[in-house]
Amino acid sequence: MKILVIHQVPYRKIAYHRGIDHERHQVTYIGHPHRMADLPEGLRCERLVLDADEDLVAGIRVRTSPADGYEKVLALSEFGITEAWHVRRHLGIDGPDLERLERVRDKVRMKEALAGSGLRFPRFVAAPAPCRPLPWEGRTVLKPRQGASSEDVTVHETAREALTAYQKLPDRRDFQLEEHIDGDILHADGLVVDGRIVSLSVSRYVNKPVHYASGTPLGSHQEEVSPEYRAFAERVVTAIGIEEGSLHLEFFETDAGELVFLEVANRVGGASVVQTHEQHTGVHLPSHEIAVRLGLPRPPSLPPTGRHHGWLAFPGHHLDADAVRHVDVPAGTAAHPCADRIHVLAPDQETPRHITYQEWEVPVFIEASHHDAGELRRFLTDCARAVSVTTRPAAAKERAA
Repeated sequence: MKILVIHQVPYRKIAYHRGIDHERHQVTYIGHPHRMADLPEGLRCERLVLDADEDLVAGIRVRTSPADGYEKVLALSEFGITEAWHVRRHLGIDGPDLERLERVRDKVRMKEALAGSGLRFPRFVAAPAPCRPLPWEGRTVLKPRQGASSEDVTVHETAREALTAYQKLPDRRDFQLEEHIDGDILHADGLVVDGRIVSLSVSRYVNKPVHYASGTPLGSHQEEVSPEYRAFAERVVTAIGIEEGSLHLEFFETDAGELVFLEVANRVGGASVVQTHEQHTGVHLPSHEIAVRLGLPRPPSLPPTGRHHGWLAFPGHHLDADAVRHVDVPAGTAAHPCADRIHVLAPDQETPRHITYQEWEVPVFIEASHHDAGELRRFLTDCARAVSVTTRPAAAKERAA
């Protein structure tokens, strides 16, 4: 089979070799230089490198044609799903229609698709009428219609304040307003085959994703998949029309126990979701998704650990790039029964200026597990309070030297 891979997610996250036999198939990777640089040197494949600032779709069109004989296009990034539709059309390859793909990218389209499903979702407005109030008054979220990692998401105390902020945006068409929902946020991750969820794990966040952008640590830990959680995820998959691939669903659980849809993606989750899902279920989501999308047999699964797994990331994108970073991990943390591994960024390694959850890029990243989900949550919550990442002016280091 001749396969074109739009390479956007770090190779170590996807591990394409676990899903594709590169000796058997003709595989071409295409992407921007910074991403193509992480392909293993000995990997048998063709490599097409775009210019650093080149438009993804335009660059692929220039370098490929229907005559190349590609049979499949793989795009496993949040930001390549709809782009891959344009590439398939260019190459004459069948695939899901654009309307279906927009339901897992556009936060307005996905909530519209839930209308009549019986599932609760936040009230929202995509294009508020001039000089008219929103149909609610309390806390309100202003967020991009497409995006990830809670980037450019803001929470306002009143609907009026949010509407004022919306009116000041340079391009309002890219944003939507929705009512704020009080409650914990959970994420469900799994694999969908022929419209059915065949593997599922459910995790509860430690802190809120929206606060990570401003410097608050974020983590999550797995819990038992209750019948209610599974039924909720299955109803979302059916309503949205997800037929195959990975599932990353976020939803609220209110104090009253009501489940409320937040958003859904047809790709793997970030941070340690791939690793923790495999540890807990035995299923490596990217390689199973690749097999399903290529029509190949799914690879064998590993034995589950029998433990609940979790992670905690401390951001660095908000720190002063010219300052000296100082990390304080309390003594004894690494020896705790829940602690599996603690990653601490080398002092001379700068953190990216963009939001990232990658364990090799953030100042501190903790992997943890325990048989008891409650004990695991206590450990991660304590670490979120006790571990600190601070900075001091670079001049202070120079004086000390």
